[in-house]
Amino acid sequence: MRQGVVAVLENAGFEVVAQAGDADDLVRKVGAHRPDVAIIDVRMPPDNTDDGLRAAIKLRAEHPDLRVLVLSQYVEPDYAQALLAGNAAGVGYLLKDRVSDVEHFIDAVERVAGGGSALDPEVVSHLVGRQQPDSPVERLTPREREVLELMAEGRSNAAIAAQFIVSERAVEKHVTSIFNKLDLPQAATDHRRVLAVLAYLRG
Repeated sequence: MRQGVVAVLENAGFEVVAQAGDADDLVRKVGAHRPDVAIIDVRMPPDNTDDGLRAAIKLRAEHPDLRVLVLSQYVEPDYAQALLAGNAAGVGYLLKDRVSDVEHFIDAVERVAGGGSALDPEVVSHLVGRQQPDSPVERLTPREREVLELMAEGRSNAAIAAQFIVSERAVEKHVTSIFNKLDLPQAATDHRRVLAVLAYLRG
């Protein structure tokens, strides 16, 4: 799997500065090479349980500028929520099956590298199903919820407009309404799109 991911990345023009065979080696190599993005398997040696996830959380705490894209064999919403705790900027969580869709995978890597989020649609669906009745998301209209779900997957306004066959301006109006209903005022230091996604997934 690791060799395949490396080949996909290098063919797309990325420089792969290091590979790690276990969680401890991963932490060491990130510290040594300071990559822009770390692509991490949830299950890594030595325990082959959630070692990769725990390493990802540790690395984000130690290297705030590091972007992290986690790959998982199965939909594990608790892992996704643990990874997103505090800040969803520069975070991705994809099922391993998505790597075979090279265009989708590379797009996710680029979005995460740019400080956005890239969450697998199946993970989003599971997280949404666990929302609480008093969530601020309940204020949203059905269409606004659909727009926010696509935002959670990392889609741009243009991509959302194309899916719904509407203008980008219409999507922008929905996005503005979502920000207002989730009490996310304009602020230069906050990435409201990421904050909205985080509020949605925590709902």
